[in-house]
Amino acid sequence: MDQKIGVYICSGCGIGESIDLDALSAVADEEFQPAKRVVHPAFCGEEGAGLIRSDVDAGDINTVVVAACSGRVKTDVFVFDPMTTILERVNIREHVAWCQPAGEDDTRMLAEDYLRMGIIRAQKTKLPAPYQEEIDKTILVVGGGAAGLQAANDAAAAGYSVLLVEKEPEMGGHMAKWNKSSPTKPPYQELEEITINELIDQAKADERITIFTSATIEKIAGAPGMFDVTLNNGGGTHRVGAIVLAAGWKPYDATKLERFSYGTLPDVITSVQMEEMAKAGKITCPSDGSEPSVVAFIQCAGSRDADHLPYCSAVCCRASLKQSVYVKEQNPENKVFIFYKDIRTPEQSEEFYKKVQKDGTVFIKTDTAQIAIGQGSERKLSIEAVDQLMGEPVLVEADLVVLAVGMQPAVLDDPILNLQYRQGPALPELKYGFPDSHFICFPYETRRTGIYTAGCVRQPMMSSRAGSDGTGAALKAIQAVELTAKGKAVHPRAGDVSYPELFLQRCTQCKRCTEECPFGMYNEDEKGTPLPHPTRCRRCAICMGSCPERIISFSNYSVDMIGSMIKGINVPDEYEEKPRIVGLICENDSYPGLDMVGLRKLQYAPWVRFIPLRCLGSVNLVWIADALSKGIDGILLFGCRYGDDYQCHFVHGSELANTRMTKIQETLDRLMLESDRIRLEQMAIDDYEKIPKIIEEFTARLQELGPNPYKGF
Repeated sequence: MDQKIGVYICSGCGIGESIDLDALSAVADEEFQPAKRVVHPAFCGEEGAGLIRSDVDAGDINTVVVAACSGRVKTDVFVFDPMTTILERVNIREHVAWCQPAGEDDTRMLAEDYLRMGIIRAQKTKLPAPYQEEIDKTILVVGGGAAGLQAANDAAAAGYSVLLVEKEPEMGGHMAKWNKSSPTKPPYQELEEITINELIDQAKADERITIFTSATIEKIAGAPGMFDVTLNNGGGTHRVGAIVLAAGWKPYDATKLERFSYGTLPDVITSVQMEEMAKAGKITCPSDGSEPSVVAFIQCAGSRDADHLPYCSAVCCRASLKQSVYVKEQNPENKVFIFYKDIRTPEQSEEFYKKVQKDGTVFIKTDTAQIAIGQGSERKLSIEAVDQLMGEPVLVEADLVVLAVGMQPAVLDDPILNLQYRQGPALPELKYGFPDSHFICFPYETRRTGIYTAGCVRQPMMSSRAGSDGTGAALKAIQAVELTAKGKAVHPRAGDVSYPELFLQRCTQCKRCTEECPFGMYNEDEKGTPLPHPTRCRRCAICMGSCPERIISFSNYSVDMIGSMIKGINVPDEYEEKPRIVGLICENDSYPGLDMVGLRKLQYAPWVRFIPLRCLGSVNLVWIADALSKGIDGILLFGCRYGDDYQCHFVHGSELANTRMTKIQETLDRLMLESDRIRLEQMAIDDYEKIPKIIEEFTARLQELGPNPYKGF
């Protein structure tokens, strides 16, 4: 495209009072000679926006550079067809006018550098050509329980074909084996009938849903819009566009809980066994078939335990309350004891908890319960514990003990989907084994684009929530196939039509891209050459940062683009005592945090020029070398927090950037520069108040080190 650049400089919101706009206009006119340059008091207003749009519509401009407010605001105003018009937002409001003293020479220089970098970025941007193949919009649902059935029914109701795969001969999952459900309707005190058969009947009656029972997945190859799913037992291969994994949960192995003697004492059972027993019609003691008159429940059996499941399994308390009602319904004279660490009954379940208390169930707060053979009475078992509320030891003799075992995702130790991905057949897991991608911002997502989780395979939850979870995952799957059909990214850069372009002639088969991509975008051939699957890509550009040969780029984001922006910064010589710092900053948390600094009118040193990046993991080491070789005095890198409770929108981009700091150290050594010239910070969006202090500390350290000796070369 023959670029015709228009530069539109806003003077509103205090920008004109803070920045010398004549000098700023001169930078555009003299250094870049744009086709049009306009200063206006409100480009976000009807008149100002109309000026830009009329220039675009007339064909006078096809590349719009707006120097005004943050690109995160007024997105409904500054919007153009991305297939015909390039748009670049230059933030001179929050990042200059609102955080720097008005009228200062350094304030003007800061604005000028931001405008230079913005125009260079626009010049280096190419109109993207979306990756489009003929795709299939069929939704595959794996699992025929509450979540899977709801996902299948909702996707079909929205007009999409569905393949529903269930490994058991019948659908319904655990719920089909239950006796009753906990209360979900006012007054939240009465147990309810199981309704899973209604979902089953609905799925069987819908012609858009094809059901495979007694079926498992042999393998899944391909990518969103083009997944090839091979079923076992002659089920054939099917093309689907997106996948909902609703494989459910499995109970924690109670034999691992030695102090409860499960497997040794026959009358110690699990909550799952208790439910199935009630469903069969009668609660009895397995040892002799007698009816128990005293039943004890032990909560958190394996949950909230550092040696077993460190998390709360969410449903155990309500399950035991429900099962205590079964015991009382069988014989109102029966006695029930519940040994608990904490009773967790969120929302209206608290009403049910109060009813169970009122009906005579005894609650004992403890985490020391141990089970042994009965001590001489007619009862078969004895439970010894210390009552934490009374501060006294207690001994309860019972006929039957029920362990409220925790929930684990069904995918644990079983890949289920058997993905044909270079990085393995299973979905990557979080620290507790749940195959989520980002539990803070992106529920349902996994680290495999186009594959979503729902129900208890995603996290422990009640059956009532599992249904709505299935709906959510179905909607995400529909979104995936529709955006993929248009060549657009799904999340978090939703709508981005760029994708990685590789110059494979220079590839050295180092495998960095195939190993470091958080989403398994690359497979590889027998030589190690990357085989990209563009519809798997989330557009994080971590592969671009990982490639030592710099052969990976995007039409609107490249090594050359950011490198050229850095080179466009005006670096004063050492005698002017005006240091220059480049800030490479994540667009997801850190950039919004920097905006908040401006919104609150917090000031910081005017030496830093921030460049927003898709992810800190996209930083290519050549940018560091380019900046330091140009005479930049220091480099700040702001990325998302990482670790067990990470926030990185691209899973481990900032963690990879931190790992690469060792390579950066080698770059500094080669240039004979101090390692303190580079600082990496983990930054959450609400850490914005720390930014001015970090800049102040970093600037002070650079002053101690003195100017970069490469200035002027």
